[in-house]
Formats: sequence, structure tokens, C-alpha cells
Amino acid sequence: MSRQPEAFGLDRLQTPIGTALLVTDADGVLRALDWEDHEPRMRELLRLQYGAVALKDTRSPAATRAALTGYFKGDLDRLGKIEWRVAGTPFQRKVWTALPMIPAGTTMSYGAMAARIDMPNAIRAVGHANGSNPLSVVVPCHRLIGANGSLVKYGGGLERKRWLLEHEGVVLRN
Repeated sequence: MSRQPEAFGLDRLQTPIGTALLVTDADGVLRALDWEDHEPRMRELLRLQYGAVALKDTRSPAATRAALTGYFKGDLDRLGKIEWRVAGTPFQRKVWTALPMIPAGTTMSYGAMAARIDMPNAIRAVGHANGSNPLSVVVPCHRLIGANGSLVKYGGGLERKRWLLEHEGVVLRN
């Protein structure tokens, strides 16, 4: 007996750094946020977390759209107003839950994040979980940087990561 695909809504939101894809469940809870030019990556992350997924064009809740629009206009605290839910492994969820605790305008190294979640030797695993984050921007994986202060990997591209960090007030060295 095959299982029905998980049904999610798909919406698009114009931002200063490209078109964001917003995936919500039947309750209007955000399940994924990625970029239109990285849609295959988003679909793969959804498949890994939920199995077969059916995406149907659906408008996201007004509150989610307003919070994201507010964030991109400079109200950085608006991200905390967005209701989100993830599947993932227990370790991934531990990392993803810790990421929003990094305040806007600050960054943290992967090693510091590993220590924060009481797993100081799990630096590479933190990096892998960070790279598997399905909720770009809202679960701010862009705030993790290399131990030497360098920008390292971002699913939406390093230019977006740079923009997001500078938008939040982080002064980056070149």
C-alpha cells in the first residue's frame, strides 16, 4: 500500500535578493523557504524530510508574507513571528532550533555552534545540518561562518549570504 504524497502549498515572494519560494502545510505553517533559482535543492530537501511531496500553488498566510517583507525592509525582529516546523533528524532539529538564537547582526562559527549544543566535537555534523536547513532566512543558517571569519557555503549562494549578513548589520572583511 503506497502512501499519499505530503501536500504542501507553494508561494512566491519577491525580495531584494531574488524570488523566495515559500512552502506551507495545510495549517499555514512554513515548512521550507528557498530561492527560485535553487528550486531543485529545495525539492530534494523536502523529499529527504517528508518523502513524496506534492506542491500546489497556494498563497502563504498574510502574516508570514508580512513578516518576511518586514524583515527585508529592515525590521529584523519580524523573523521571530513566523511559525515554522521541520522534520529532519533529531540532531538536525537541535541545530535548526539553535540557529534562531543567534541574534541578527551577529555571527557564530560552526565550532561555537557545536559547543553551544553541547557537542563540541560535532563541527562537521553542524555544518552538514546547517547545509540541510530547509528554511533559509527564517532559520538563519547564514549566520554561521568559518572559524577565521570567512563566509563558507550557503545553499542560496555566497552573494545572498553576504547580502543577508550585511542587511543585518554584520561588518564583513573581504
